[in-house]
Amino acid sequence: LKKGADAAHGDDTSCLKDLVAIWINQAFRPSPLIQPDDKHSHSFVNNICGRLLCPAEWDWGQNRVKDGICNRMSECIVSENSWPLFLYKNYNVMHGNLEAGLFKSRLLVQAFKAIFTSPSSVKEAEGNGDGVDILENDRHTQWKSDQAKVKTCVTLIINMKKVTPRAITYIVCQVHFALSNISSWHTIDSDFDYEGFWNNIVDFFENVPGPVTKLGWTSFWNGGLGNKFIVY
Repeated sequence: LKKGADAAHGDDTSCLKDLVAIWINQAFRPSPLIQPDDKHSHSFVNNICGRLLCPAEWDWGQNRVKDGICNRMSECIVSENSWPLFLYKNYNVMHGNLEAGLFKSRLLVQAFKAIFTSPSSVKEAEGNGDGVDILENDRHTQWKSDQAKVKTCVTLIINMKKVTPRAITYIVCQVHFALSNISSWHTIDSDFDYEGFWNNIVDFFENVPGPVTKLGWTSFWNGGLGNKFIVY
């Protein structure tokens, strides 16, 4: 089982390595374009990747922040204890409320659909994803009209009825890796600890008073239906 799970994780990583680069190129039109096979040009050496990975409480537009991060100055260490900007709706943050728009970015919706439903379903993630019923749109599509069998989406295989906090956490970590400049998976990337990052996200959703106060995230990811997350 572990071998199969590791293989699936590897497939997801490979898939998103290409797709995240494509989506960023389409959304931001950087020059030069981000190349999915050149991971060394990602992360903070790239202006767009750097902006998206920058902790939300910092302003990537300030040269002192860019220089501090790139030079790993003590006051600008990027760790797992901050929320990166790519998690936020419209990639903007309300500095008086760091939870506003959190985990509602289009990039996360695109990545979730690519992995858990199908890459072709990403085109349905229009705008910023508000009100999308991410799972239901693809739940019953298993055969084309010409009777050719198509790949069953992951949500059907694992019988996922609702988007769960840990599914979101998995996608967040995969997207973060795709934006980074490391070419193979490591739990520790410089000063960033992926295991700690995972735990921080899970704690955000699951720790008291999480299940009570996180209804906005529930309705966003489950089509505005107001259903509670299923926590595995």
